[in-house]
Amino acid sequence: MPLATLPLLDRCHHPLVRDLAWLLLVPDLLAMPWPGRPDRHTLGLADDARLTAWLDDLEADPGPLEACLGGALAGRMGLYHERLWQFLLANAPGTELLAHNLRIQRGKQTLGELDLLYRRRSESMLIHLEVAIKFYLGLAEGPGHADDQARWIGPGSADSLAGKREHLHRHQLRLTELPETRAALHELLTRDAVGADRPLAIHRRLAMPGVLFYPWQRQLPPPREANPAHLRGTWLFWRAWRDYRDGLPRGTQGARLHKPHWLALPRPEYLMPLRVLEAQLAQHFREPASPVQLALWQADTGWHRLFVVADDWPRQIPLPPAKLPGTAISSPGRSSSD
Repeated sequence: MPLATLPLLDRCHHPLVRDLAWLLLVPDLLAMPWPGRPDRHTLGLADDARLTAWLDDLEADPGPLEACLGGALAGRMGLYHERLWQFLLANAPGTELLAHNLRIQRGKQTLGELDLLYRRRSESMLIHLEVAIKFYLGLAEGPGHADDQARWIGPGSADSLAGKREHLHRHQLRLTELPETRAALHELLTRDAVGADRPLAIHRRLAMPGVLFYPWQRQLPPPREANPAHLRGTWLFWRAWRDYRDGLPRGTQGARLHKPHWLALPRPEYLMPLRVLEAQLAQHFREPASPVQLALWQADTGWHRLFVVADDWPRQIPLPPAKLPGTAISSPGRSSSD
């Protein structure tokens, strides 16, 4: 069953609640050596009836969610995604949020930040969660082999899946191995009296939802480490739009997606006729323009995500990350000094 037609998502009307529900239901893009996101069981929302009731309560009173996310609605997609996780871990029945954006410093030098630090309500184990939401377009021709992660780049062509993967793997998820991080966590636990008298043990996890967009009418395999269940879309040049449009089933409707609401697809009542959407695209691409993400829907075929890009896209391709000697992970998900 397509994700967008799941009853748990369809019942949500408020856009922020829909995005939160989407976050709970989608798979991650990659299957990396690190444990993945906290699942619904960990969050205390494994039972569909309980999750439905929890979402219904948010629909009835979205004020706390709006207050948490309000400052992120005009900011970066990554900030909006982080705020969703902050709200989820703080308000789900099974978890307790201890800290977010915890800065790690060595003197006056900032070494990095821990996105999220939480624990299960029934346990004392600390869990460090790094989060990233990504929408990457695959290049049929580009760096490396056909399945190279460097061939998957952001719509703004400023970053790549390879670069993000390496940054998470080699830096963000290893911050807890630093003595400065251990000291900061001891200080946090002592200040908040959260298991301060117990030995410090930390699990590490990664949440990386998003969508991979495959080039229209070109063959490209999934990138290495791709989760077989990852969400997929299609991308094409503006010059190919009419050929693509002519192949769509009769009755197809669509909507243009605007940041930060690239997560849950819109409800069908907010869609417009294809001719209206095409007029908007034509206006957008009259001059050099940024890529546009669309949601297309037809009763028989369901939902499809599409990126339409300018004919000269990409104007640059991010360099692949430098090749570094492999670093073995001792006990994935737990700091080596546990």
